[in-house]
Amino acid sequence: MNPSSSGWIEKYGSVVQKHQNAFPNFEALYGTLKISGFVYGLNSSIPEFIELEHSLSEDEKAKINLLHALYFTYRIKGGDDYNTFIEQVFEFYGILNISRSGFFDKWFTGSKTSAKLEKLMTSRIYIEDNIISKTFNSLITNSLLFIDVLLFKHFLNGHTALKEKAEEIEYLAINITYHALSSKEIDRKDNKLSQLLASSLTYISCAENSFDGSYRERLLNNKENWENRYLLDMACLTVWEDHSLDYTESDFILGIGKDLGFEKTIIATSITDVTQFFKLNMDVIPYLKEKNLAKQFYDSMGKIVKKLILRNSKRLHKELSQSAELVALLSKSTMRDLNNEEKRKVQNQLLDIFKSIPSLAIFILPGGAILLPIFIKLIPKLLPSAFDENRIDEEEDLYRK
Repeated sequence: MNPSSSGWIEKYGSVVQKHQNAFPNFEALYGTLKISGFVYGLNSSIPEFIELEHSLSEDEKAKINLLHALYFTYRIKGGDDYNTFIEQVFEFYGILNISRSGFFDKWFTGSKTSAKLEKLMTSRIYIEDNIISKTFNSLITNSLLFIDVLLFKHFLNGHTALKEKAEEIEYLAINITYHALSSKEIDRKDNKLSQLLASSLTYISCAENSFDGSYRERLLNNKENWENRYLLDMACLTVWEDHSLDYTESDFILGIGKDLGFEKTIIATSITDVTQFFKLNMDVIPYLKEKNLAKQFYDSMGKIVKKLILRNSKRLHKELSQSAELVALLSKSTMRDLNNEEKRKVQNQLLDIFKSIPSLAIFILPGGAILLPIFIKLIPKLLPSAFDENRIDEEEDLYRK
């Protein structure tokens, strides 16, 4: 599955059919989303049942984790039809006025709801809209995406004032992280973290909100358990960012936990979870890497080019291996009649070879690795099957039906 290519949402739908009962309740789902880093806004892994042919960037992991979290929130609520789920998520984001696609986006995307949702979720993942900002990995991914999951729970429960609820959660989240930073000695990395969180705001603006401590009164009035669990985890994330916790920070966390209505055991678990996350993922958390702007830009561009080369080289190797099977089948056909399954393979692989000719011609052009995704958007069936990582196999399609 490739979340940077069209068709990945439907591909996820075909894969997840064998794992419908993976999470009996939201507690189990929330625990795995913390382990993957999605709750913290630092995506380090994806669900184990999703098979990949190449490594993913953080924004690609964020896409998968967001869809995964939304889908199982829908499942836990009692939903069972994947197409209905897609329609409901699209309606949900429409209510929040998240979609900001332009004329050309609509032309390239098509009319299917899943295709429109792919475009919408891509715009939701990225903080900035310009191409240059997207090359800076430390600032590329929205760090408050879990708020979408909390809001989707309210949507499924028939909550009508979604925008007001969104503003409330963001207000509490940014105030808690701001005051958590105030409880410690702020260094450059802390400042970078606060900028990342502030830039991820969607429904409110930092400039329009005061940080005078009055937010704690609103905490006392918030009785939503999972919102409060999330806010506590965000506070723990913020104070543990420097891998230490002194007595002033400990007092702050205990005070916040008390305001949120949690016992000391829950607060201790939250601190332990974030400590374990940092211990396992310290080397892959983007905003902890200190680099000057120019070096960061060239490193990011280098990763993009390397990723394109590696992915397409694997696809070419796969296509050649499939062609070897074709030769074997053609040899068999000279001695005996092929059965229906073998004939189907010959037909599909011959078609792939004919497709490979224009595809390879594009790929060897200057900048062909960048042009290829554009041609995929324009002519989806242009590429051979080895290049389509989101193609749904017949077995998966039958299982889904």
